[in-house]
Amino acid sequence: MTINRRTLLGSTGAVLGAATFTAAAPALAQGNVKWRMQALWDPGTTPQKFEERFVKRVAELTGGKFVIELFAGGQIVPAAQAFDAVRGGAFEMMKTFDGYEAGKIPAFAFTSTIPFGFPESDQYEAWFYEVGGLELAREAYGQAGLFYIAPTVYGQEPIHSKTPITKIADMAGKKGRFVGLASAVMAAFGVSVSPLPTGEVYSALDKGVIDIADRGDLTANFEAGLAEVAKHVILPGVHQPTTATSYVANRGAYEKLPAEFKAALATAAREVSSSLRQHILVQDALVLEKYKAKGCTIHYLDPADILANRPKAVAAWQAATKENPLAKKILESQLAFMKQLGVLV
Repeated sequence: MTINRRTLLGSTGAVLGAATFTAAAPALAQGNVKWRMQALWDPGTTPQKFEERFVKRVAELTGGKFVIELFAGGQIVPAAQAFDAVRGGAFEMMKTFDGYEAGKIPAFAFTSTIPFGFPESDQYEAWFYEVGGLELAREAYGQAGLFYIAPTVYGQEPIHSKTPITKIADMAGKKGRFVGLASAVMAAFGVSVSPLPTGEVYSALDKGVIDIADRGDLTANFEAGLAEVAKHVILPGVHQPTTATSYVANRGAYEKLPAEFKAALATAAREVSSSLRQHILVQDALVLEKYKAKGCTIHYLDPADILANRPKAVAAWQAATKENPLAKKILESQLAFMKQLGVLV
């Protein structure tokens, strides 16, 4: 498994983006639709292969009438520019991590991950599909001229450290790389946070610029070489116990689709979410043995320690709403559901 949800490709994406940026409108002919979609992932990686499944499934469900041309992260525009590019109609769809834009749109802090929050992926996915989270995410994106189609929900991302960390308190005073809501929460626990691009995590750990880092899932991080520069793997990943990436479309383009094409997007997205999550469950167990073979130590945080520190995280969640009405509404919904589940008391 090679999840790398924060890959930023630089100049190559910018050049290609300049060459293709003007091809904005969907190709409509005899009832057919052609879109372009930029994903988050590097070419050839497992998550990108799951995006290939997604676009193939959309085509199958529409009898080949709805074709989505898939691009890897940065191939049309640099990943950091995808939000504005889709909103402006440069291309019709993206796969994104909402936390990237949380600084501008506070609601997005809560539709990407909840540090110290939902410990199980099924719980987070249930919030989207059974407790109104999907509609709230769509409301947040609608304010930006975009349409939120559906999440892809999978599990934890670990913390990699250059020194042993056996309890939450050990993180205080460390320099760490985190993004989105995790930045605010980890700062509350005394971490000096730097939101470095994914591609800089290896070198930053290697050179001692940071002591601890979030990057991606266990397998992606192993393949990126983190076992060479950070010999301690901290589980569970309390900063990101569950993860949601998002299928997002230009609102105008989405509204022009016939109902059956909209249904195909939703169906394919949910199928990919469950299949990717199951794949990661298998791969996580396998790759932990590879870390050990490289001389890494796996540290498991005490559940009682996590529970004792959750109130501090909750206070950081509340501060992260920045008193934005929609962000507060989303958080209130999640808090109520976590209490029903027994995650919060």
